Amino acid sequence: MTRTPELWRPKFHQPLIAIGSILFLALLWQLIAAHEASPLLPTPMKVLEVLWQESVSGRLPHHLGMTLARLIVSFLISMILGTAMGIALGRTPRLDQFFSTWLVIALNIPALVTIILCYVWFGLGEFAAILAVVINKLPQVIVTVREGARHLRQDLLEMAEVYRFGTFNTLRHVLWPQLFPYIMTAGRTGLALIWKIILVVELLGRSNGMGYQLHLFFQTFDVASILAYSLAFIFIVQLMEWTILVPLDLKAQRWRR
Repeated sequence: MTRTPELWRPKFHQPLIAIGSILFLALLWQLIAAHEASPLLPTPMKVLEVLWQESVSGRLPHHLGMTLARLIVSFLISMILGTAMGIALGRTPRLDQFFSTWLVIALNIPALVTIILCYVWFGLGEFAAILAVVINKLPQVIVTVREGARHLRQDLLEMAEVYRFGTFNTLRHVLWPQLFPYIMTAGRTGLALIWKIILVVELLGRSNGMGYQLHLFFQTFDVASILAYSLAFIFIVQLMEWTILVPLDLKAQRWRR
């Protein structure tokens, strides 16, 4: 009798475990909310009701769309610039030594300080908002990709040079497979970081977006709306992970088989 390899069992049960965990969390939330019976802790059904009403009215799609637009633009700029700069620093020791202190300073500057300074220097506009997010995200991408560039296999690079792969083929078949895990790490951690920063950016200086709406709900202690908007954005970010990042990861890892 053929037995199912142990390696496949976690993959088969993982979705069921995740669904069960979410259902347990919802049940626990329902029990605590029912016991407290307070508007400061609404039940899951109340939050879903508010989520539906805000979606039908068009307010949620509008503000969610504005935040997503800022997220996508700042994410792409950060990843493109950060990847290029990380590779340059990782492959050029003197350049890395020169900018190493700059990176440490950038990593330790509070996001709130960067946001305030961008608004003060460039005004309360979209450029300042996007710039603030990029500045906060960029150092993390550079540091992560730099580590990957430092650990590139020299023998593969020499082989590509001997066989005259050319710049494009060397990048595609030698550099990209080795750097991809580091780029994915920077992308996944950065996606979680960026949307949190964007909320603060919108709260401080924009008249639309999820952060702006959450600030209004906070002023009226509308916890149900706060949770509804938060759940909507969390779902969208997770959807981006499942439909974009995970397929890219699986596709790029095929060379290992």
